[in-house]
Amino acid sequence: MSGRRSGVSVKPGAVWVAWLGLGLLLTACVLSGSADAAQRSARGEPKRVLILHSFGREFRPWSEYARSIKAGLEQRSSWPLDIQEHTLLSARFNNPGPEAPFVEYLASLYQGAPPDIVISIGAPAARFAQRYRAKLFPDTPMVLTVVEERLVDRSDLTDNDVVVSARLDFMAVFDNILRVLPDTKAVAIVIGASPLEKFWIDALKRDLIPLGNRLELVWLSDLSFQEILERAAKLPPHTVLFWGLMSVDAAGVMYEGDLALRSLRAVANAPIFSYQDPFFGGGTVGGPMQLTAETSRKTVDAVMRILGGEKPSAIKYEPIEFGRPKYDWRELQRWGISETSLPPNSEILFREPTIWERYRGQMLLIAAIILVQAGLISGLLHERNGRRVAEIESRRRLAELAHANRYSSVGELTTSIAHELNQPLGSILTNAETAELMLQGNSPDINEIRLILADIRRDDQRASEVIRRLRSVLKKTPFEIKNIELNETVREAVGLARAVAEGRRITLIYTPVLADLRVKGDPIQLQQVVLNLIINAMDAITDANAGKREVSVWTVRAGKESEVNVVDTGPGVAASDLAHVFDPFFSTKPQGMGMGLAIARTIVEAHHGTINATNQQAGGARFTIRLPLLG
Repeated sequence: MSGRRSGVSVKPGAVWVAWLGLGLLLTACVLSGSADAAQRSARGEPKRVLILHSFGREFRPWSEYARSIKAGLEQRSSWPLDIQEHTLLSARFNNPGPEAPFVEYLASLYQGAPPDIVISIGAPAARFAQRYRAKLFPDTPMVLTVVEERLVDRSDLTDNDVVVSARLDFMAVFDNILRVLPDTKAVAIVIGASPLEKFWIDALKRDLIPLGNRLELVWLSDLSFQEILERAAKLPPHTVLFWGLMSVDAAGVMYEGDLALRSLRAVANAPIFSYQDPFFGGGTVGGPMQLTAETSRKTVDAVMRILGGEKPSAIKYEPIEFGRPKYDWRELQRWGISETSLPPNSEILFREPTIWERYRGQMLLIAAIILVQAGLISGLLHERNGRRVAEIESRRRLAELAHANRYSSVGELTTSIAHELNQPLGSILTNAETAELMLQGNSPDINEIRLILADIRRDDQRASEVIRRLRSVLKKTPFEIKNIELNETVREAVGLARAVAEGRRITLIYTPVLADLRVKGDPIQLQQVVLNLIINAMDAITDANAGKREVSVWTVRAGKESEVNVVDTGPGVAASDLAHVFDPFFSTKPQGMGMGLAIARTIVEAHHGTINATNQQAGGARFTIRLPLLG
């Protein structure tokens, strides 16, 4: 088994006799086992399935085929299965030793109880099963699978054998490389150093002869894998890597699973191509490759048909060709390979879904919500625009109505205005005549004349101020908001009504708060409100013939608001009328239209303020205006 010499000398004839006796013993055991297998089948006991691995249970690509085959057997079998697996260890080494010990081990293990079927995974396991079937399982059906057509020894097949083979087209793989990356100048080929891998190196060299000088082929099989990694990290431009097999490197180090491929991808500065389907998705770009699923399906189909009683000789399969090209989207992105360069009918896998594909439902819901909100906002904006138009129209009409109301109020102030104008004009005339007489004298008193001229100037300014206030009240202007000082605004309104109060023998008192009352509003319209309240207060006193004839106006600061109070000493407002005094067309005056207070309330509310009316305990009515202060 190990190939080492023993210290005991044995004659060649004796050795031959011993091996002959061992062979006869194995044959007897196998024949006995075959009869036992038939009896177990009749009793409905589990079907024994022996799987022979070429390299090991975790050696890719064979491990992926074995896993797929076992899953298919478990899924399709109508009988209980006893699946047993063994590995042909000698295939792992660059220089495999003798296989006799492993044969002895299997013979003793299955003595008297042979399996119902043997499945070999890979070419080394297939050759082993064919070589030792007469000694181990002469009557047991075999399925030789996951083997390339060139590695099948057809001359050694029996009627108990079924072959599930594949045909590798290496020219198709390299033509794909040149199609996907037409600027490629060299291909570095990564294949191990086991006997099977050496066979494929020779096969590749023969198959790629048609390439001629189109590509430079760089063979790395005589290097350790560590040296291969160092070379792969420094490949020249326009070079790609071809991944074949790496079960054992030139240094004799074994690599199970996809550890070697992962290590290569981590350092390589060029894309990796391969025909091995089990390695796809782990770092290779893709292209035409073997069909793991098809190989597994046919293998399971053959096993089920044989266990069901069908003769193996009746089961024939054509070698499995490469499937349609498939590519790893992630590798295409990594190496900047355009999808337009791929062959027609290619399949692209592992594509990362777009935001739309990943969150389609959520995005549709969000879009629906946005559309509903947009509709609502549009409706609200339309309504807001309508309200603004209505507000502008309302303010325009309010301004017109207020202007008309000011004309009406000024009509009641005619006597006061005439009196205020007559006084300064009369003084001007008197002073002018006096100055004229003094100038006719021989030595006029210049200082006295200067004082007379100062009086004329003062009276002229007084008359101008009366006219200015009158013009400001009568001026027709739109609603204009600006920062004003409320005390001064009220003072001007009181000044306009003072002469009327004197004419009616009413005392008009104005008491402003000492602090500034800065508010935002239209000074003309606020003066109109105060003027209306003062005139109404004076009308109430006149109608009542009160003994104490007094109208008091004062301002105060109340927290964040300013107040303007107008109080009279009249009889007050009837309790039943207090709630209606600001209603349009409501009036307690015989000749009143009932619009003054309604307009006053509209103006105050337009300034975000309030106005209300109450009765004083001592008699008389009190009207209070509240406006928000700035800041």
